[in-house]
Amino acid sequence: MTTSPFVILPTAADLIVLTRRANSACAEHRQVIRAKIVLAAAQGCTNAAIAAELDLHVDTVRKWRKRYARSGLAGLMDLPRSGRPPVFTPVQVAQVKALACTPPADSGLPLARWSVLELAVEAVSQGVTPSISPSTISRWLAKDAIKPWQHRSWIFPRDPDFATKAGVVLDLYDRRWQGVELGDDEYVISADEKSQLQALRRRHPGLPAGPGRTRRVEFEYRRGGTLAYFAAYDVHHAHVIGTIAPKTGIAPFADLVHQVMTTEPYASARRVFWVVDNGSSHNGERSIERMNQAWPTATLVHLPVHASWLNEVEIYFSILQRKAIATGDFADLDDLATRILAFQQRYNATASPFDWKYTRHDLNDYLARLRRHDNNPEELTTPQAA
Repeated sequence: MTTSPFVILPTAADLIVLTRRANSACAEHRQVIRAKIVLAAAQGCTNAAIAAELDLHVDTVRKWRKRYARSGLAGLMDLPRSGRPPVFTPVQVAQVKALACTPPADSGLPLARWSVLELAVEAVSQGVTPSISPSTISRWLAKDAIKPWQHRSWIFPRDPDFATKAGVVLDLYDRRWQGVELGDDEYVISADEKSQLQALRRRHPGLPAGPGRTRRVEFEYRRGGTLAYFAAYDVHHAHVIGTIAPKTGIAPFADLVHQVMTTEPYASARRVFWVVDNGSSHNGERSIERMNQAWPTATLVHLPVHASWLNEVEIYFSILQRKAIATGDFADLDDLATRILAFQQRYNATASPFDWKYTRHDLNDYLARLRRHDNNPEELTTPQAA
């Protein structure tokens, strides 16, 4: 039996590492096998005996014995490999990604959006590459989080005073009015109405959640009519005052204002600022005049057109919708109204102000991005802090 010319004499430190590696249950299998080869060789076993014991080819044993004898533990690591040469060049990858970021209509295609299959076909059609699979394109796009098959709807600001009006509201959220900090006896109210709330009565009772089963809600329902919910949200104190009305309009909004302005601390406040959108219940200069005549300490502040996302009460409405109304089962309008007002009371008991972080700086960045896409950039001016 031939004796290997490579005598294995590991150091005490190497023995500790090799033994731990050989007995490990979580190390890579190849590293476990290499450690066992070296340990067996250190005990004087021949290559043939080690191969038979570990069910390996003798050439494998010879290789790792030789590698350890020459380089120690470092010799048991894999050598660097070049791997398979890339099929696509970086330029081709960039061209496909650029194509995914281009509307299909720019390529003369009757498509509203791309899919990876259509991108693969178009990349070949344009001569970017002779062939490519949709799965390859999917991997490339996933790397840069490019999803051309998705979209978000948005409304481009068309209010000529968008910047000025939005800046005023953001200042109020920051407790400033015309450059002066608000006092403790001044309040900011965000108000709006949630219209067309339906009292939906399910045709069959729902089933509660159980082990291995999600809650089930009957799809079909009977319509029990609609109502409107008017809410005034105190931005800095997280308190909601609301009223129920058969429908929206100037009168029910005036009722809400009356309820708030006759309730402390707003009744004795020096000033109460009302932030509202441009809905029919409180739009235009006439609404400002009505507010001033009825309540001299109240100031109506209008948001820009199509900027309800700047109205904090909308956040409360979304919470109400998710937690109290969605998937609900209501016997009638009175049942729905009772639920809404009960939720309002529950919310007021534990609520804290929203962590509003959208500031004038964010507004300026937003307007700067819009100017890059607008045909008339001079219409979007950046407001300066007062």
